[in-house]
Amino acid sequence: MAEKLIKLPDVGEGVAEAELVEWHVDVGDLVREDMVLAAVMTGKATVEIPSPVEGEVTFRHGEIGDIIATGTVILKIRIVGEGNDGEEEPEIELPLSQPEALSVEPQKQSEPVVERPKPAPEVISQRPAASSAPRNVGAPRAEGEKPLAPPAVRLRAKEAGIDLRQVPGTGPAGRITHEDLDLFLDSQGGGGVAAGLQPNKAVQEVKVVGLRRRIAEKMALSKSRIPHITYVEEVDMTALEELRTRMNGTQKPGRPKLTILPFLMRAMVKAIGEQPGINALYDDEAGIIRQYGGVHIGIAAQTPSGLVVPVVKHAEARDIFDCAREVARLSDAAKNGTALREELSGSTITISSLGAMGGIVSTPVINHPEVAIIGVNKLAVRPHWDGAQFVPRKMMNLSSSFDHRVIDGWDAATFVQRLKALMETPALIFVEE
Repeated sequence: MAEKLIKLPDVGEGVAEAELVEWHVDVGDLVREDMVLAAVMTGKATVEIPSPVEGEVTFRHGEIGDIIATGTVILKIRIVGEGNDGEEEPEIELPLSQPEALSVEPQKQSEPVVERPKPAPEVISQRPAASSAPRNVGAPRAEGEKPLAPPAVRLRAKEAGIDLRQVPGTGPAGRITHEDLDLFLDSQGGGGVAAGLQPNKAVQEVKVVGLRRRIAEKMALSKSRIPHITYVEEVDMTALEELRTRMNGTQKPGRPKLTILPFLMRAMVKAIGEQPGINALYDDEAGIIRQYGGVHIGIAAQTPSGLVVPVVKHAEARDIFDCAREVARLSDAAKNGTALREELSGSTITISSLGAMGGIVSTPVINHPEVAIIGVNKLAVRPHWDGAQFVPRKMMNLSSSFDHRVIDGWDAATFVQRLKALMETPALIFVEE
């Protein structure tokens, strides 16, 4: 028997460290070749680490959220034959952002509840059959002892609200099997809830890791360093909606369906041409404002993993259909997790839109170091006074935030009013000046 050392690989692009965001195995698990062992994140890209061998996990280093240097041994796998345990093993360093990680915590706290469940690894050897004898419902483990169970069993226990530390295990080294969990549920009366309302005193500790930590850091940076001014204006979208409906009804094959966003993007390009200071990045440490000729519009998109901002590069060089096509492509890539690093960076101004969930007013947070963000609120039919009577109109609010250090209130209002004029008279969007 020998041991194979699994090190954090070089994920490329000069990255010297990565954040551990997922564990797919635990000590004692049996793994097969090419089975995913863990996942790490660099920037906003997640990289899976597969097993190069078949064997049993005997050592695991690092907790979810730890920052680990490239080349650090994160796993040891006992295998049949020659391993690489004779190689010089690099010193395991403390996580750069978690110096307290030396203390041993219960498994319940070390694994974030947001981690996606993974199927249980296929077992190489047969497990002993679970005994049918009744189990003791009391605590079978000492305080602080960590229960051993495959991911599928942990998921079932979590969904049933069962603390695995209370479940006796019949597998190797006290490992908890599905049969053990079934017998424990049976001993609890099928896991049913007593009749009547019961107080819920559960407290879950969710560790902020991966993309959620990146978002938290970005939001904290923006709110702590940028004095926001938010300006809200309503826009009569009736004429634009009529034009959009006609254009979608007569579109040529291969052309994308138009939403409101491409019209807003083209309106922003025209308005920025008159106020180039809006399309800028502010380096507050150097005291320099960089105004860009190219309009690179970030589109805030919600994904299963959290908020990301894919970027439509050079919107000034795209017509309305090209804008729509690129927005659709980038949104799909972001939601599927296939967006490239360069597609998630480089924006000079951002649009925040929640569609039908946009509400009446919002206070969007500027994407640092940009100086402006345009928030799109919900479109709804509202009564509008035309000077003689109330008439139904399709109305939508724009809630836009600006960096008050470099954008005065008058300039912010002028920019939004220009957007309003263009969108209320959409033909002006297509007029070349």
